[in-house]
Amino acid sequence: MFTGIVAAIGRIVRVESQDAGEYAGLRLFVDSADLGLADVKEGDSIALQGACMTVTGMEGKVFSVDISHESLRLTVGLDAPGEVNLEKALRMGDALGGHILSGHVDGIAEVVRFAPVGESHELVVRVPAAFGRYLAYKGSIAINGVSLTVNRVADGPEGSDASINLIPHTIAMTTLKHLQPGSKVNFEVDMIARYVQRMLQDMKTG
Repeated sequence: MFTGIVAAIGRIVRVESQDAGEYAGLRLFVDSADLGLADVKEGDSIALQGACMTVTGMEGKVFSVDISHESLRLTVGLDAPGEVNLEKALRMGDALGGHILSGHVDGIAEVVRFAPVGESHELVVRVPAAFGRYLAYKGSIAINGVSLTVNRVADGPEGSDASINLIPHTIAMTTLKHLQPGSKVNFEVDMIARYVQRMLQDMKTG
């Protein structure tokens, strides 16, 4: 489990193919930057751009993870060298500063707007229509592993647009600073909203 509070901006420094077949996965080598790996061992979980990955090896500040073909299909930003948001798995007693995340990315959203508004930035992302039911005013969504608050939701034929305010600290401490209209991002909807929707569905069918 994760909270969506990014601990460091790391960098994928090397990408290796696992296999030559059609469904080959990748092995990523990630410079952990300021994350700190003293309490991390092989088999532990670290979220990269919001996707939960298992540490398969460590050498100094660099750790490796294996990512499957299916995970590559459902995510962006994990198939080439570049910056990534990093967060270690939540431990008992850790502060829950964001909201509960599983690290299981729901899919890929598109940035519709990313522009300064006063001292902050407005970020508008369009999620597939099927996930619009999980978005609510003042509810939560994770974008590239960052816990964010939804300020406005607009449903349309092409999907649901979630408007989010990014304060300067969030811009400075995450990879969201690199977004622009048309960028693709990983998103995970709020886990509680998912369970509520399921219970309501069962009530209707019951």
